[in-house]
Amino acid sequence: MNKPPRNQPRRRNAQAGHRDENGPVWLWGAHAVRAALDNPSRKSLRLVATENAARRMALAEAEVLDGKALAGALPPGAVHQGVALLAEPLEPVALEDVIASGPRRIAVLDQVSDPHNLGAIYRSAAAFGVDALVLQTRHAPMITGVVAKAAVGAIESVREVRVVNIARALDLLKAADYFCVGLAGEGVADIEDAASGARRLALVLGAEGAGLRPAVAKACDQLARIAMEPGMESLNVSNAAAIAFYAARKASFPPR
Repeated sequence: MNKPPRNQPRRRNAQAGHRDENGPVWLWGAHAVRAALDNPSRKSLRLVATENAARRMALAEAEVLDGKALAGALPPGAVHQGVALLAEPLEPVALEDVIASGPRRIAVLDQVSDPHNLGAIYRSAAAFGVDALVLQTRHAPMITGVVAKAAVGAIESVREVRVVNIARALDLLKAADYFCVGLAGEGVADIEDAASGARRLALVLGAEGAGLRPAVAKACDQLARIAMEPGMESLNVSNAAAIAFYAARKASFPPR
């Protein structure tokens, strides 16, 4: 048996929907599982479904389980819709490789820590043409079943980039001609105005509650805000991301 590389954690089997950084993970929910099965880059290990779900989704290859047995393989409260897939995680891509592929819109998440928020941000990214999410190697959730379910399949199409230092990643993006706009309440410009005309755009969102860290805010080219009614100070980060992604898509970009 091959040994894992030195300084790399050893793989272990997924249990109750949890995994280490390199181990397999359970994905659940009809959309998340179907998207994973349709992704040629995703290595599937075990597909399980209830009889009804297997018939509804035409999963002839699925191992049929009753609902109790299926629920027992997943974390408590997992809304599995009768289907789950044990799969290898997708390999994160290098930021340099993403830049080289030329996407016009990228999002950078500065320590967003809630997996439901992360999944919702993936979903909005797929909906509004944000090609990749840049996350920290630490202080950000791994892509597990909770994220995948909230993302409704978007983790298979929006690329995942992991970096050690967010501020340095922004420097790399700026060197590649990305205009880096941080979302912050103290921003003077409206997000749509800030995004308008940028040939390449990186939208930077901060953690729940804390917002952008000072060093990350300083590394942005500009801080922008979402205009809101008086008395409302902030939005949940996933809601803010959806609005910002939509505004960036709506802003006047030159043609591809």
